[in-house]
Amino acid sequence: MCGITGFIDLRRGTPNDALRATAQRMADTLRHRGPDDAGVWVDAAAGIALGHRRLSILDVSAAGHQPMISESGRYVITYNGEIYNFQELRHELEGSSRQRPTFSGHSDTEVLLACFDRWGVEASLPRLNGMFAFAVWDRQEHALHLCRDRMGEKPLYYGWMANVFLFGSELKALRACPEFRAEVNRDALALYLRHNCIPAPHSIYQGIYKLLPGRYLRLAGDTRMGTAPVPYWSLKEAVERGVGEPFRCTEQEATKQLETLLRDAVKIRMVSDVPLGTFLSGGVDSSTVTALMQSQSARPIRTFSIGVCDIEYNEAVDAAAVARHLGTQHTELYVNPAEAMAVIPKLPTMYDEPFADSSQIPTFLISQLARRDVTVGLSGDGGDEIFGGYNRHVWSDQLWKTIGWIPRSARRVAAAALTSFRVQSWESFFRMVDPILPAKMKHRTPGYKLHKLAGVLGLQDRAAMYFGLVSHWIDPASVVIGGREPATALNTSGAWKIQPSSIQEMMFLDAVTYLPDDILTKVDRASMAVSLEARVPFLDHRVVEFASRIPVSMKIRNAQGKWLLRQVLYRHVPRELVDRPKSGFGIPLAAWLRGPLRDWAQSLLDERRLRDDGFFHPQPIREKWEEHISGKMNWQYHIWDVLMFQAWLESSRQPQSQVETSAVGVS
Repeated sequence: MCGITGFIDLRRGTPNDALRATAQRMADTLRHRGPDDAGVWVDAAAGIALGHRRLSILDVSAAGHQPMISESGRYVITYNGEIYNFQELRHELEGSSRQRPTFSGHSDTEVLLACFDRWGVEASLPRLNGMFAFAVWDRQEHALHLCRDRMGEKPLYYGWMANVFLFGSELKALRACPEFRAEVNRDALALYLRHNCIPAPHSIYQGIYKLLPGRYLRLAGDTRMGTAPVPYWSLKEAVERGVGEPFRCTEQEATKQLETLLRDAVKIRMVSDVPLGTFLSGGVDSSTVTALMQSQSARPIRTFSIGVCDIEYNEAVDAAAVARHLGTQHTELYVNPAEAMAVIPKLPTMYDEPFADSSQIPTFLISQLARRDVTVGLSGDGGDEIFGGYNRHVWSDQLWKTIGWIPRSARRVAAAALTSFRVQSWESFFRMVDPILPAKMKHRTPGYKLHKLAGVLGLQDRAAMYFGLVSHWIDPASVVIGGREPATALNTSGAWKIQPSSIQEMMFLDAVTYLPDDILTKVDRASMAVSLEARVPFLDHRVVEFASRIPVSMKIRNAQGKWLLRQVLYRHVPRELVDRPKSGFGIPLAAWLRGPLRDWAQSLLDERRLRDDGFFHPQPIREKWEEHISGKMNWQYHIWDVLMFQAWLESSRQPQSQVETSAVGVS
């Protein structure tokens, strides 16, 4: 895992030393992503510069140094990620009757370049099983290729600033280029308020974009043309093939095939020249990854979990029980509110653009804990999107069948009745009846969820209900001054008609939006802030394509998600250890905002400050803030969205040298 950056300067007049100095400065902002080695490659005649920071995972010797040149001399690469099937590809290359490559080490980077020498860049991409973002310069055709993995595990930003084309793993690298101009994209800011993150291909800056997952961009070295990304793999097409060619076998056969695929997905992600472990929350996804990892290890694997004193948010007890059953070498750390809140000042630099999934805090803490003992951590992310694990997958379809026939006016009356009771009143009621509630009806923050439900009861159809469920601010354009939401996969007319059922549609949309834009962004930045590589077995494209062939009845059954995945897990862990209500990886944010974070939040949400900054209309924000601190409503997520932007804005106004120092200091 590494940090990559670089640029093409179409002016062609900059000498080598100046190009090298700029590329080095850009790469140095990514030191946290790669503390072990650094490199720069430039060609002044072409105006190209590539920078690299290395976190040594495979072939920790100098043979893995980057940027790396292919054996033929044609390709130069700066590469972030892992190609998990690199050994298979190497054997294929060495076994061919054509010219066999000569390898000086055993890194996947060398194999990747040998693939380019043999098949070319575009033809090699479908052969790769991995997580990656890389830039490769074709010295023969004077062309730059930017490529990103299928599901979007690794980030890659790019864009033009005057006559300079910039790219990098994080925005801080682009900001270190003298040509960079930091103009906030107000339309992207509106999207951010709706989704608590900025969906690709947009970024917080005008003219800078995120490369979409499963795509590559080819840029000829002497022109600004040809910058439209091209797909080499499409989740939409994979899901459509799966629906057209469904899995036709018994449930036992499906369970066996899924376990076989997952075992191999975990196995190839255990290849490492440095210590590795796994994040364990005790839930279905992380427990499955841990179980399959331990079953393929000759000694106890390292597992890590974070505990908190608030029992409602504490998963450490469940994780410890699973760890004991599997016989792992388990490490848990209980953190107090002060330790968790100490992470907040680091978040703007860590995420580089506004990002407001509050589970970013425990994700950083567990990454920090794991990094004390390992350099690679396997994660259970992706299971919910691929196998149907979110509450909206389980309940919303049945909910709509129950209420859809009711006139909207009557549903609005019901919504008003639900919100007539404060969130705290609902919370007190559910605590009182908790002993008699069935397990499937127990949820964290039930009051907030009922108010969220009330907000979508009056909508006209399933698509609108889903859009409401995945939205924070319902009308962000009325909050952002001069902002208008651009088209996305969620708000484009007709987007809902892609899949044959609403459940499949929700899972698909979650997988192409929420998963890469929120979940994978959160995991990448939090783990790389402490120089830890996170690997995600559920996002092996073979697993994703297999899951697309599984009927909904094997994913959601008896009001419970991830049915088939659970059958795999039950082969390794007793169901009583893992069968419990779905809960996220969260913090008691609502209470913190009313308590220890109140003064900090009040300062950032000051009406005069909001007005002077010029990005938000203060009134709707102040109304929600007052309602929240009074306990009348729970607006924790809406408020956190604004706070994370305000904190980012404050950080972005610091001199670049201070930002660079802060970024390095996080690791």
